[in-house]
Amino acid sequence: MSVLPATSREWHLVTRPHGWPVPADFALREKPVTEPAEGRILVRNLHFSVDPYMRGRMNDVKSYIPPFQLDHPMDGGAVGEVVASNAEGFAVGDHVLHGLGWREYADVPAQHATKVDPELAPLSTYLGVLGMPGLTAYAGLFEVASFKEGDAVFVSGAAGAVGSQVGQMARLKGASRVIGSAGSDEKVKWLVEELGFDAAFNYKNGPVKEQLREAAPDGIDVYFDNVGGDHLEAAISSLNVHGRATICGMIAQYNDTEPVPGPRNMAMIIGKRLRLQGILVGDHYGLQQQFVQEVGGWLRSGELKYGETHVEGIENGVDAFLGLLRGDNTGKMIVSATR
Repeated sequence: MSVLPATSREWHLVTRPHGWPVPADFALREKPVTEPAEGRILVRNLHFSVDPYMRGRMNDVKSYIPPFQLDHPMDGGAVGEVVASNAEGFAVGDHVLHGLGWREYADVPAQHATKVDPELAPLSTYLGVLGMPGLTAYAGLFEVASFKEGDAVFVSGAAGAVGSQVGQMARLKGASRVIGSAGSDEKVKWLVEELGFDAAFNYKNGPVKEQLREAAPDGIDVYFDNVGGDHLEAAISSLNVHGRATICGMIAQYNDTEPVPGPRNMAMIIGKRLRLQGILVGDHYGLQQQFVQEVGGWLRSGELKYGETHVEGIENGVDAFLGLLRGDNTGKMIVSATR
């Protein structure tokens, strides 16, 4: 066993946010570090993930994933190095992916850890392009939206961890046109010049409906929704007959304190025979092997690019999460260890 630190810092939720979360809703606390019990490993987290879905877990409501408990460490995807092991098959120095992020050291049941190879890809990619966001993009586009060659695709939140992959995957599979929306001119430029989107627009520069119509004069066949609100309404207007929409996220509404009216044009769903379907990535783990094989190939060939925004230091974890909600990130938002 290696020499272990005396304590580990971890982020706790101490107050359930009302509307936008604020730093006072969280506390960074210290906990003693002990040797792992039988069947467990101790992992020094090198990177942990902050994701939009975590905002919903801060509310005390029944959902597809349990809410965070007050005065307990929060959790989420993380990758790190095994520093102590009391489990067969795991040795000190192994690198693993697991679900106990938001802390410096994680005491993980071995059956909930997956070995990853830093030689095959940078460790942080197992939280993004090769991880949950990447699989969400892959399953949402190809399985849920039934994408086929020649489809015109519109992606909202296109500069985020999921959206940036959706657009590129559609292009690689023969989309006739790929359009993205983002929240800054800099992100729009990145989508078109770096990722190969055919068109992109800054939703802050004018009505989404008008900008989408201009970017896709012949309509769209697939909409991948990460935003909701005016983007969903605009997409319904632009979808062609038998169009499909994957509803992945509605970040525009996550901090609203009152119910938000739905799109005003939902009657179009009938005449156009549209299909709108939600996605939870947990329903699609059967695609994991196919996803890693195909996306890994695209990464190695350089055909698929990814962005990451790294915030250094666990003490800045909440700032990273709040920045994610504001749209400060390009690609995947990741908190990386500094010690």
